[in-house]
Amino acid sequence: MHSPRPALHPRRDLSGQLLFLGTGTSVGVPVVGCGCVVCSGGDPRNQRTRTSVALGLPGGTLLIDTTPDLRMQLLRERLGGVDALLYTHDHIDHVYGLDDIRPICFAAGKPLPVYCEERVERRIRKAFDYAFETVPIPGGGLPKVTFERITSAPFDLLGVRVVPLPLRHGCFDVLGFRFGGLAYCTDTNEIPADTWPLLEGLDTLILDCLRPERHPTHFSIGEALAVAARVGARRTLFVHMSHDIDHAAMSAGLPSGVEFAYDGLTVPLGLA
Repeated sequence: MHSPRPALHPRRDLSGQLLFLGTGTSVGVPVVGCGCVVCSGGDPRNQRTRTSVALGLPGGTLLIDTTPDLRMQLLRERLGGVDALLYTHDHIDHVYGLDDIRPICFAAGKPLPVYCEERVERRIRKAFDYAFETVPIPGGGLPKVTFERITSAPFDLLGVRVVPLPLRHGCFDVLGFRFGGLAYCTDTNEIPADTWPLLEGLDTLILDCLRPERHPTHFSIGEALAVAARVGARRTLFVHMSHDIDHAAMSAGLPSGVEFAYDGLTVPLGLA
């Protein structure tokens, strides 16, 4: 006699909110093998998984990037369902958790739409080639996705208008995104001239901020503060932080309206 199939876990309601699934750099914090005060201390705000966010939009839940920590992030935040994926760029710490969406695809009974640039699609097809075999491989199941190509032009997704924000990440072109009065700009150390006007009138800015010292592909604290001051959003939250940033010790040095984000933090989207 077969046991009854367990009930699906209720989906967490993120309506009108942005949830920080992860706020850490590519190796995460704590760093493997490191005994510094940030890595070995007990402040949960210094426990940073790889950077990603989920947004509760009118048409469903949007996940931006699939980090290698995705399974743990979804379980930790009781986020049992996602309706679409959106990618900033194709680096490993933002893509290589894609296989963890398999249970979400199983529950939905259909492929998950993936919105990304051509370069990101190429990376996904190469890294997860088994998911795109002409003859399906039996057993285990596969992550099922359909691709929706995006460019720098605004587009509609899950009931909102999304404005891509071209950014520079060292020698790489990446995208941030604007949703109403909120902009999400991770993995960048340069905002091109044509992008600055797209950041005008923001209520909330989420911005890359790796460490106090300069870095060839990420904003330092000083550089991120300069961007925050120029944009002038009511609230700025820093992400993609390394173990060189101690949340408690360094927060007092930030100006009013600027703060370090942390895993599990939610902020209003303000789409109304």
